[in-house]
Amino acid sequence: MSQILNLYLVGPMGAGKSTIGRLLSSELNLSFIDSDREIEARCGTNIPWIFDKEGEEGFRAREESAIDDLTQMTGILLATGGGVVMRQANRTHLASRGVVIYLRTSVEQQLARTGRDKNRPLLQTDNPKRVLSDLFAKRDPLYQEIADIVIQTDQRSPKTVVNEIMRRLADNNIIDGKNENTYS
Repeated sequence: MSQILNLYLVGPMGAGKSTIGRLLSSELNLSFIDSDREIEARCGTNIPWIFDKEGEEGFRAREESAIDDLTQMTGILLATGGGVVMRQANRTHLASRGVVIYLRTSVEQQLARTGRDKNRPLLQTDNPKRVLSDLFAKRDPLYQEIADIVIQTDQRSPKTVVNEIMRRLADNNIIDGKNENTYS
């Protein structure tokens, strides 16, 4: 008997998780959920406010609760926040409850995509490149640890990335190649 497929996109900010997630969820007929938007909806405020009032630790506690809830749903494509891998519980839930796709991108590409985004608290600094480099050094091994599939997104259109993900899902027998959202 087949089981409803859940896909989880992980990777740094600016890797394209939300954009690619929306396109891929449409291709696979999965419900798209962005964990950061879900946290904001639950809290009734935006992430910069949560960081300001509760700090990163407060935000991560809220994120852990949301990830636990969301990964128990079925038939979803979940785009996670860049720091989701910093907590072991999140890594465990993601790795054990679905297929994890790591959208990997360079620090240079992240800077190009996020440079003027005021909704990213960790980048509100004099040296965002250093922050992104430090985050990559800490987080890349954790993304790799839980990834079933790793896709490089630098200099690639979202549609090209989605096509590669679809091919890799089919090659790994996660989908049958006919865009059906079930696996055995």
